[in-house]
Amino acid sequence: MKDFLKYVAATIVGLLLAWAVFFFMGLSMIVSLSSATEATPVVSQNTLLKISLSGIIAERSFENPFALLDNERLEKQGLEDLLHAIDVAAEDDDIKGIYIEAGSVSADFATLQELRKALQRFRDDTGKFVYAYGDNLTEGAYYVCSVANGIFLNPQGLLDWHGIASQPIFFKEVLDKVGVKMQVFKVGTYKSAVEPFILTEMSDANREQVQSYISDIWTTMCQEVSLSRKVSIDSLNAFADRYVALAPAEEYKKMKLVDNLMYIDGLRDFLRDKLGGEKVNFVASSQLAKLWSPTNRSKGSIVVYYAEGDIVDEAARGFNVESQIVGQKVIEDLDRMANDENVKAVVLRINSGGGSAYASEQMWHAIQLLKKKKPVVVSMGGLAASGGYYMSCGADYIIAEPTTITGSIGIFGMIPDMSGLLTEKIGLHFDIVKTNVASDFGAMGRGFNAQESAALQAHVDRGYKLFLDRVSSGRGMSISSVDSIAQGRVWTGAQALKIGLVDELGTLNDAVLKAAELAKVNKYAVLCSPAPPSMFEMLIEPQKEGYLERELRLTMGEYYAPIAMIRQMSHGNYLQARMFYSPNLK
Repeated sequence: MKDFLKYVAATIVGLLLAWAVFFFMGLSMIVSLSSATEATPVVSQNTLLKISLSGIIAERSFENPFALLDNERLEKQGLEDLLHAIDVAAEDDDIKGIYIEAGSVSADFATLQELRKALQRFRDDTGKFVYAYGDNLTEGAYYVCSVANGIFLNPQGLLDWHGIASQPIFFKEVLDKVGVKMQVFKVGTYKSAVEPFILTEMSDANREQVQSYISDIWTTMCQEVSLSRKVSIDSLNAFADRYVALAPAEEYKKMKLVDNLMYIDGLRDFLRDKLGGEKVNFVASSQLAKLWSPTNRSKGSIVVYYAEGDIVDEAARGFNVESQIVGQKVIEDLDRMANDENVKAVVLRINSGGGSAYASEQMWHAIQLLKKKKPVVVSMGGLAASGGYYMSCGADYIIAEPTTITGSIGIFGMIPDMSGLLTEKIGLHFDIVKTNVASDFGAMGRGFNAQESAALQAHVDRGYKLFLDRVSSGRGMSISSVDSIAQGRVWTGAQALKIGLVDELGTLNDAVLKAAELAKVNKYAVLCSPAPPSMFEMLIEPQKEGYLERELRLTMGEYYAPIAMIRQMSHGNYLQARMFYSPNLK
């Protein structure tokens, strides 16, 4: 028996030692790979900044060593890095221009517009060139590339130019089949976030607002492409009606959508000729961005604070969760900036469709406290709607892109009644003993009664009135005026300017300049916050998302987000200042 126990103990110890050895070997490999990407790039003569216009473009990116082990991840890069790289390229005499290698890119229209404007500014201010090439150009990629001095396409390539469509997904019949009914309490004729769960098609009001904002975005895109490519807007719309993605490549040249057709070797020869026959060196945007640094700090700094993703009360942790705006974390950061004498102004870069109404209100209050000490300017990204607008409305100044989606001033609550599933489908039965009328409020096995529903609707009504009041005081408008453009309605940035929800159309750079003007500073550093997590923080951070959760998210794709929203609401965040989960624009 003793020998047996010795063998068992020895086996266990051996397994633990082997696990430890493999763990530290893997950790060392990850650290080594990550360190290899952190080296400062050296820019030689005749260099071109290479922008890979493919994959996902989010507001920010950070080095995640664990992503090196996940081959299912799409390439993800940050707009922040792209803009910084373009700024460095503009100042460096050894960088002669920009080469865009375009493909299939996933980003909201305002992000693409911000990038396009940065490229246009690069051309206009430096006199350097921008050229673009692609084997296949998606519509978003083409929109950005249209600002280039020349666009080249593979002779067998495709160019997609089809307009914009919105295709929401409806879950009501699926829920009916499993015995789940959504109990909805909302304010706002246009507040359509709940529609996928209670309807099988868009309401007339929602169809009206969606048609309005996608038409406005499309008009902006056509105007800008028309100006750059010298093609009439009528022609661009005619091309969009003709399924040009299926046309032979020669047609794109006849349409003046591209300048020439060539394979990649021909493109290399072309770029070499542009540099006088010299060897062409490329530097990736992610590398060149590392050379960007704040300017003179002698008179303080302007902090660009990024707030991207769902607004939540508590953070979901792990490497695979999406970006989030965690109310308590933002409040702490804003308080720290308010008390930092070196910070002269704050630019809030907001890209969010909203979320928790409670967290939105708490962050609104923190912004008001910050405003008492220094200017606060909001720069809107692709989305600054519902809770995202709640955060924005109290700032000193608001700047949006024309294609930003904003507004959606409204509140709703949505709580599933699972009694049909539990009692009729599964066969569970419930009974209750209570001391007071409201003791079983929210109990399983039944929906809300009339008295409970009235109380919940009154709660939502108060939330909406508070939202109107916050917008009214922040924008200097009467409550009735705000209500007339609220009701949950979504607007583009261009439309929002006309009705007083934003102050100016422009870029993040414009917001920084406005913040400096309000702070009355000439020399300042531009600092970005919050700082990305360190290697150590990523290693010790526990993951809450397990294997099944990750696989479910990857498998379901765009169907996963609405289900995740319901789960979040079931954890107590039932009062939401949120627009429809995703515009689902195609």
